[in-house]
Amino acid sequence: MSTYYFLPTRNVFGENAVEEVGELMRSLGGNRPLIVTDGFLAQSGMAEQLATILRGAGLAPIIFGGAEPNPTDKNVESGIAFYHDHNCDCIISLGGGSSHDCAKGIGLIASNGGRIQDYEGVDRSTNPMVPLMAVNTTAGTASEITRFCIITDTARKVKMAIVDWRVTPQIAVNDPLLMKGMPAGLTAATGMDALTHAIEAYVSTAANPLTDATALMAISMIQQYLPKAVANGDYMKARDKMAYAQYLAGIAFNNASLGYVHAMAHQLGGFYNLPHGVCNAILLPYVEEFNLIGNLNRFRDIANAMGENIQGLSTDDAALKAIAAIRRLSKQVGIPANLKVLGVKPEDFDVMAENAMKDVCMLTNPRKATKQQVIEIFQRAYDGD
Repeated sequence: MSTYYFLPTRNVFGENAVEEVGELMRSLGGNRPLIVTDGFLAQSGMAEQLATILRGAGLAPIIFGGAEPNPTDKNVESGIAFYHDHNCDCIISLGGGSSHDCAKGIGLIASNGGRIQDYEGVDRSTNPMVPLMAVNTTAGTASEITRFCIITDTARKVKMAIVDWRVTPQIAVNDPLLMKGMPAGLTAATGMDALTHAIEAYVSTAANPLTDATALMAISMIQQYLPKAVANGDYMKARDKMAYAQYLAGIAFNNASLGYVHAMAHQLGGFYNLPHGVCNAILLPYVEEFNLIGNLNRFRDIANAMGENIQGLSTDDAALKAIAAIRRLSKQVGIPANLKVLGVKPEDFDVMAENAMKDVCMLTNPRKATKQQVIEIFQRAYDGD
């Protein structure tokens, strides 16, 4: 069976990298870019700063600030109408995963027509995307480099997983200066999202040497630099290292896919509109505890990457150290203790488990679960330790 690797054609890193976006978009043939961002970045002036850079390169940008924290089918519908009304011919996403995913959804419709629901699943589009560039402002989702697009279907209260190589942005820009203003809570949540990407990719049944190398390096860097970035958002070395760490984690899961953590977190986001990174962080130790017997050696490696001393330990005991390290890091950066404090309702576990069993992320989990076992994991994460 062949192995495919998916990445943007060009990736730009470093302080002030955002200054190059005008020439980069011109190289893709775009002239009238739709800047897709969230309401905060639209109002804070960052979107206008990006627009100014684009105008300096002779482009005519228009700002769409309608990407919600968990982008919905309604956001995509509004965005595509905005795209056509202003005669746009290319798209630039500005923000974190929400902006990037919303932009991907708009690009899918601009290129292929129909409704966003038509593209749920794997590789459902047929036409090349309009020129698409992603300017990243968070260190977590890696959506700026992936073929994943997560959009909430508001009618079904389900997060649709759209996995399509055509939605991968042609250019990704990671400028740590744009991440400097992230508050501690968002830094923690997005960082734990990146850790989840790396761990799920490393234990995935589709893991390979490329994803193994990037996942382990990401785990090690997140363990070392996430607490520092949470403690002091102005510490640029930590911001820079987290930009690279989340990117490496993105390479890993973009090519090895994910597992039950994401399949279950998607349901929490769809039902309650909860922050994706927080949901992942709370679920992560419980799902991976369930997964332990699926590949103990891999969890031993994770423990080692997280700085645990596993010398002289049995494989079983070393693997358990990985779960303890995840819990400790999550507590250290201030992740909520359980799902109960987020307002999750146990009576919804049955339907959420049913929907999680249909999520594409379930396919590469190292241990197969029944619906009842998924419900039990939800319950454990609800009760907490």
